[in-house]
Amino acid sequence: MTGQSNTSRLSRRAALGLGAGLVAAPLAAPAVGSEKGAVLEWKMVTSWPKNLPGPGVTAQRLCDRIGEMSAGRLNIRLFAAGELVPALGVLDAVGSGTAQIGHSASFFWQGKMPASVFFTAIPFGLLPQEHITWIEQGGGQDLWDELYEPFNIKPVMAGNTGVQMGGWFKRDINSLEDLKGLTIRMPGLGGEVMRRLGATPVNLAPGDIFQSLQSGVIDATEFLGPWSDRAMGFQKIVKSYYAPGFHEPNGTGEALLNKTAFDGLPDDLRAIVLDACQAENARSLAESDWENAGSLDALREQDGVTVKFYPDDVLSALRTTSAQVLEEFAAKDELSGRIYESYAGALKRLAPWSNVSLRRFLAAREGEA
Repeated sequence: MTGQSNTSRLSRRAALGLGAGLVAAPLAAPAVGSEKGAVLEWKMVTSWPKNLPGPGVTAQRLCDRIGEMSAGRLNIRLFAAGELVPALGVLDAVGSGTAQIGHSASFFWQGKMPASVFFTAIPFGLLPQEHITWIEQGGGQDLWDELYEPFNIKPVMAGNTGVQMGGWFKRDINSLEDLKGLTIRMPGLGGEVMRRLGATPVNLAPGDIFQSLQSGVIDATEFLGPWSDRAMGFQKIVKSYYAPGFHEPNGTGEALLNKTAFDGLPDDLRAIVLDACQAENARSLAESDWENAGSLDALREQDGVTVKFYPDDVLSALRTTSAQVLEEFAAKDELSGRIYESYAGALKRLAPWSNVSLRRFLAAREGEA
């Protein structure tokens, strides 16, 4: 995201460069309806290949759910990455009114608003349920709304792929030296952490990762978890799959709602859209945990993949460098600082409880306590 875009085949500025002036563009008349009985047709654009296990499935299910809950009064046609706009063009497309709703991940917009990364995942940060708690109970949603408001967008949680894996590496990571000179697809602040430890992070749209890994443009990649990663076919190229996903302990996907279109809906349709997003957020997290477990077994037993773990000294360096990156981030601007303080405050509040409850229980369940 920050430093990693230098070598990317897909320039973020090119992909997202529709221009800030488009944000204020008027929405086409058919997209807005104030009468309760009106039938509305919306477009959804996404950053995902069509029906990709995980976020692609979530995006289609969200369209279907809204249509069903509204009894056909709000119908949404999904356009996968590249069908209407580029994968990384979703933010601008929704803000300008090219589409009324989008499905993506907030860290793709770090080039436009650095603090967007906090609403997907932060290295060594909040776990999925902790993140949901921050958004819904700890003031995160208000800050998220404030951050996206200049883009004419209302963001909401609408999917979660769970705890992420560390990624696929063509060469083993036995020490910090093995990170030096490594070209890795890793968006978000995790990419900046890798850069400071000698790697070269790049930002690629999901649909471009496989070819880049196969051709040698990149030496390693992270994406999501076993379910989505196996569907992408990375195991056909690389057999070493690393954990933990230090850079993304959470996998929140976002629905981006054009504010002009959303505010123009009748009250009941606005409620349906928000309730559908919330329901999909919970369902997709459960689905991802279930499918990731089965896909991890398949990767090991059927595909010959070996799960490996970052050495302790590498994890220690990643953790220390992550703290430095976050401290510097907080000084970028006033809103970024407030978002950082809110996130850090949520982590400080929730981590001790997670340690007493989840960590201790898991250790006891495995007979380690």
